[in-house]
Amino acid sequence: MSNEHSNKINLYSLPPLKALKGFEAAARLLSIRGAAQELNLTHPAVTHQIQILESSLNVKLFSKQGRNIVLTADGETFYPYVREAMETLISGTQAMSKAVMSRPLRIQVYVTTSIRWLAPRLADFRAKFPEINLQLMTCNVGWEFDADNADIGLIFNNQPLKPQFHWCKLFDSQLFPVCSPSLIKDKQQLNAADLLNYPLITVYTEGWSWQQWFEKFCNPADIEQQLNANKSIVIDTLAVALEMAIKGEGIALVNGPSADDDLHTGRLIKPVDNVVSGLGEWGVICRNDIKDDQRVVLFIEWLKAEAAKRNQY
Repeated sequence: MSNEHSNKINLYSLPPLKALKGFEAAARLLSIRGAAQELNLTHPAVTHQIQILESSLNVKLFSKQGRNIVLTADGETFYPYVREAMETLISGTQAMSKAVMSRPLRIQVYVTTSIRWLAPRLADFRAKFPEINLQLMTCNVGWEFDADNADIGLIFNNQPLKPQFHWCKLFDSQLFPVCSPSLIKDKQQLNAADLLNYPLITVYTEGWSWQQWFEKFCNPADIEQQLNANKSIVIDTLAVALEMAIKGEGIALVNGPSADDDLHTGRLIKPVDNVVSGLGEWGVICRNDIKDDQRVVLFIEWLKAEAAKRNQY
């Protein structure tokens, strides 16, 4: 550490810092009322700040001339120092703000959610907030937020939130099947049990999902043997499952926004209306100590707006 930074500051020589705002505004405007309006304070509050400052300095900073106020000689001497100090602090704050804004905001997101929902929308965010650098960190295994390596997580959650985290819900979980319209083009609307006659695409980390979906809408005794006999296709990511579904190779099961765009364009359809809800929530998570960071606030508000669009489909 240099001597410049190691020399101790005599804090007892400082005037009451809070009172400097009232003095600076009143001295610049030569009006207590004007200073109160500018600072969104009452007239007595500004007067009190100036009185505290005068008492601390043991001088009079203002005198009256009729209904107006003017700086005394001591006030004239003091004002340039106050102004310079405040401008220096403002410059330092702005420099820090620019430095923080230039750091990448690390976003944890699942591979499929990133590819099929978030990434296609990021051009809009970048156009609106070009000063914010984003770094996407995709993960394939595990649902939990990795606070050591990410600032924000766009995740699915079905557990109580730990106290150190801030959570903002985007939309409810919905588990539903999707397929290419070509797969059932000659069929009328199907019911849940009819899906057992088609190849079911299963993500190996979510092997329970089809079982849970069928148990919600079918008699377990009727479907267990058929489900075991079904020639299901097991793959490693929902992204692959959706690509296979689009090509008509089977029916995939979706939890979240990953099929939104394909449903909107008609590349995928819902072969049945049956939806399992209440499994958890999709949302944004971050540590409590950074939830008020400007970059975090802007990104979360943008995500909320995008989620609201999704709910309109």
